[in-house]
Amino acid sequence: MKQPAPVVRSARRARLAAREEGPGRVALDATDLAILRLLSIDARVSLRSIARELGMSPPAITDRVARLEGLGVIRGYRAEIDRALLGFPLVVYVGIVSVQGSDQTQVVERLRETPEVEDVRLVTGPKDLLVRLRLRDTGHLREVLFDRIWSVPGVDRTETFVSLGGMEPKPFDVLLIEGLLADARADT
Repeated sequence: MKQPAPVVRSARRARLAAREEGPGRVALDATDLAILRLLSIDARVSLRSIARELGMSPPAITDRVARLEGLGVIRGYRAEIDRALLGFPLVVYVGIVSVQGSDQTQVVERLRETPEVEDVRLVTGPKDLLVRLRLRDTGHLREVLFDRIWSVPGVDRTETFVSLGGMEPKPFDVLLIEGLLADARADT
C-alpha cells in the first residue's frame, strides 16, 4: 500500500501556523498587531488617534481593543515609575535554593508578601528561584535578607547579586510586535 505524501508547508506558512496554532496563543491579524504596537509605544494614545492612524472607525478600534483585553492580550495600562527617584535605587537579584521537598508555591507566596520583592521566577540550574529586589541601600538589603528572606520556611541557601548598573530598557514589546507584524504582512 502506498503511503500518502507528507504535507509540506512553506517556511512562511509554517510561521503563520505556529503563530495561530501554538498552545496558549491567540490568533492576531495585522490590524490587531498594529493596534498593539501603537498602545505599546504610548498606552495613553486615544482610540480615536489609533483609528485615524489605521484608517478605521473609532467604534471598530474600540471593539478590537475590548476583544484584545477580553482575550488577555492586553493585561492593563500602567505608568512607568522611576523607583530610584522614590528612594529605591538599588536593584538586587537573589538566587534561592529551596529545602529539598519544600512546597515552592508557599515559598513564592511568602516572598510575594515582602514589599521589596519586585519579581520571583522559578528557574533551572543550581538555583530554584531568582528574586529581584528594589531597595534603598545595602543596609536595607541586609535587613530584607536577615529578617524576611532567610526566615521564609523552605529557603535553604541564597546567593546575592547586587546590580552595579544596566542598560536602558529597550522597547521589547514594540520590537516583538513589529516582528510579528512584519511576518503577518509577508504572509498576505
